[in-house]
Amino acid sequence: MMTTLAVDCMGGDHGVSVTLPAIAAFLRKDRESVVIAVGLADAFEPAMPSLLKEFGDRLRVQFASEVVGMSESVATALRLKKDSSMRVAIDLVKSGTSVAAVSAGNTGALMAISRFVLKTIEGVDRPAICTVLPTQAGRTYVLDLGANIDCSSEHLMQFGVMGAMLASALEHKERPTVGLLNVGEEEVKGNDVVKRAAELLRQSGLNFYGNVEGNDIYKGTTDVVVCDGFVGNITLKASEGLAQFIGGTLKEAFSRNPLTKLAALIALPVLRDFKEKFDHRRYNGACLLGLRGVVVKSHGSADIFAFSCALERAAEAARQSLPEQIALRMAQLPVMSALCD
Repeated sequence: MMTTLAVDCMGGDHGVSVTLPAIAAFLRKDRESVVIAVGLADAFEPAMPSLLKEFGDRLRVQFASEVVGMSESVATALRLKKDSSMRVAIDLVKSGTSVAAVSAGNTGALMAISRFVLKTIEGVDRPAICTVLPTQAGRTYVLDLGANIDCSSEHLMQFGVMGAMLASALEHKERPTVGLLNVGEEEVKGNDVVKRAAELLRQSGLNFYGNVEGNDIYKGTTDVVVCDGFVGNITLKASEGLAQFIGGTLKEAFSRNPLTKLAALIALPVLRDFKEKFDHRRYNGACLLGLRGVVVKSHGSADIFAFSCALERAAEAARQSLPEQIALRMAQLPVMSALCD
């Protein structure tokens, strides 16, 4: 069975100059997917005709008449731009025409439109943004990354459930471990919200590891790391900045003189492995968890390779029926109302 993705081709910093080549790269690699490219008619010229010829019925076009700007207000995007490329892509998920939507556009608008159109899964108060980060042990999933700045203990517990289901679906682990990001491992550490969240996670039936610290993220101590959106967004941006700093420092150090350039040549295989593992583009594509449909947010500045990775993540999440898995797990929680009292 083919997996159909709806792609907002107008979103992000680069628009169709990135999204269309990325779609082509994705379809050449994934022969079991169909893409519905959503965007302005004139933006699809002149590239679209040749792509339609190459991919035939595996690539379709859905026109929209509006675009949500990267700095546009959520209210404007939600209320006034009902025929935006972003809204049309999400509507295609709602109607069942596609099983997932992908956009590199305005994060706030994407979250608001997705929540309004698709609604949240029963038992989920707020959707969360979740992405994967490289670790010494492989990969770990971190959420929330900015959708919810202020969270209650119940929200953090729900994030744990959603993150565990994502890790289970994409990593094929029956009981992924879940850690709660805190200022220390001890149960007495943290504020009242975090302490209460730990209690709820222990009662949830998840494979709850306990509190983890910031350095545990890249050790790979747990498969999932839970935090509020304020902490998560800072963690993500700091991680991206550190990776760029290390990469830039190494490049500068190996370029200083002929001797260091020779050393770089000798170390080239190691440097390539390092670059591949820590290339943030490979981990592009954050899932908006808790919705009644798969929605993936690409980084706004994503290049062709990075955006194609986001498409791959969306296809995999859809094939694993991620929303259905989250809904099932939420329903199995031991008396939700009792937990949240």
